[in-house]
Amino acid sequence: MMNYIGRLAPSPTGLLHLGHAATFWTAYQHAKQHGGTLLLRNEDLDPQRSKQEFVAAMIEDLAWLGVEWTPPMVVQSERLAFYREACERLLAAGFAYPCTCSRRELALMTQAPHEDSNDESVYSGRCRPANPSLPQTLVAGMNYRFRVPDGETIRFQDGNLGEQAFIAGRDFGDFLIWRKDGVPSYQLACAVDDAAMRITEVVRGADLLKSTARQILLQRALGLPRVEYFHAALIGDENGVRLAKRHDALALRALRQQGMGREDVLVTIEQKLRISTPVL
Repeated sequence: MMNYIGRLAPSPTGLLHLGHAATFWTAYQHAKQHGGTLLLRNEDLDPQRSKQEFVAAMIEDLAWLGVEWTPPMVVQSERLAFYREACERLLAAGFAYPCTCSRRELALMTQAPHEDSNDESVYSGRCRPANPSLPQTLVAGMNYRFRVPDGETIRFQDGNLGEQAFIAGRDFGDFLIWRKDGVPSYQLACAVDDAAMRITEVVRGADLLKSTARQILLQRALGLPRVEYFHAALIGDENGVRLAKRHDALALRALRQQGMGREDVLVTIEQKLRISTPVL
């Protein structure tokens, strides 16, 4: 892969845990193996939960883990104009439409939709127009959804899990891209930023496979380049539950306070990934 550019994309809504460390360490190793560049993106689009103290903590934890990235850090909250412009293009081309449904989904749309907990449900279509929307512009105080091509199979080759296929309209439906308070969705922001940062490979957790299918549709609609994907195996707790920021005991800060060193954490990651890796 020529001119490899990878990225780390944490959200500053809590402390990094062992699962983050595993994915970020994998991304770092990929960049090193390709003699490439690794960038850091601060995905701080959740205004209620994003905290500056967690930004400082994630930078410190990455340095302690030995994950090196190339400055400057990209900050999503500073890039709202680019997301707005992308949403305007989708509306003008008839790929999106206004929606007044589902407060719960609107609350979740700025977060990475992990499949086991908060992935968007298949939309009922209550606000979907019978035909593709006529060209329109973004109106303040309105939510918007991307209209998926029902029945189309979205395929991609994953660097870890092999061939993937999801059917639009069945495996996922029309998804949110813009919220009425002026915040873009995780899906739209990722697609726009990965292109702007010239990312060649996205390394992230296997619970975001459906997000990749959605983002491929956005890339196509916006004329953005496709990227390669590597969905890493997930690390669970002692009960096999996917790690989340509520698992404070497995936060890197907590592990360090318990006396674990960097090498201890890396060995633990290697052991857990060996257990977690699915048999294909």
